[in-house]
Amino acid sequence: MLLWLVAGFATLLALLAFGIARRVSRRLDKLNHSYWELQYQYGELKARVAQLDPEHQKDPTGPSSSSGEAFVPLSSVKR
Repeated sequence: MLLWLVAGFATLLALLAFGIARRVSRRLDKLNHSYWELQYQYGELKARVAQLDPEHQKDPTGPSSSSGEAFVPLSSVKR
């Protein structure tokens, strides 16, 4: 009899965990969708601003900044 109670309790616990995992999965999917939607909207707004103000088209945080830094392959640094 005790074995049946333990098996029943384990089954209920597994179903509860499965339900929680499904809910968390759906929530994560919504968050991921919202993130990529925001990234897309940010890109659109950035393009609009670049059209309105061509003077500020360069991104100062990008790799082509005016500080003179450029990509240097590691093979040339070894020598």
